[in-house]
Amino acid sequence: MKANTYTHKIVIVDDHLLFAGSLEKLVNTFSGFKVLYHAKNGVALQQKFKLESELPDVILLDINMPVMNGFETMEWLSENHPDVKVLALSMEDDEQVILKMLRNGANGYLLKDIHPEKLKVALNEVIEKGYYHSDKVAETLLHSLQPKNEVKEHFLKDNEITFLKFACTEMTYKEIAEEMNLSPKTIDGYRNDLFRSLNIKNRVGLVIYALKNNLFKV
Repeated sequence: MKANTYTHKIVIVDDHLLFAGSLEKLVNTFSGFKVLYHAKNGVALQQKFKLESELPDVILLDINMPVMNGFETMEWLSENHPDVKVLALSMEDDEQVILKMLRNGANGYLLKDIHPEKLKVALNEVIEKGYYHSDKVAETLLHSLQPKNEVKEHFLKDNEITFLKFACTEMTYKEIAEEMNLSPKTIDGYRNDLFRSLNIKNRVGLVIYALKNNLFKV
């Protein structure tokens, strides 16, 4: 006889009710997962947290919402409920948006057009490993999670480490160059050298490497 119980509790935060409803139905078809409820923004989520007895294991969090958006909601969750895992689920495929959500504490970032099977994988991995990243950054994560005795930070020059820390902020490369009193060309050189030496392909990878190797704190 098939068990009628579930293990992992999910909450959806999205102001598009039709999407949230469809997502709830989808997640409820995944074995071991059950949607508790959905909220239309961060304020509504805060109110739910006060009223509901159960906290979710994972929140599927939209970014562009009225009243209290995904960035603000993520900050509040990190400060008040750090044990709750969060997967950002958005239409925004922008590097700066991804960086900001990761810095604010998101455990993963997915696009809303993700295949249902990949969403299922993401939910399972964020439960089991504590994080999930799409194919766009998965390879980067593998390299940033290498054993400490293989970590390449020991080979980084002081200026490269400084640049790496600035790369974890919202500053543009031009602004980083101004802050470090260096030319944009020199900063481009640092970036490309780090991409090559750390086997990283984009700025998101730099941020993940810095976070995992304690070069930058959120």
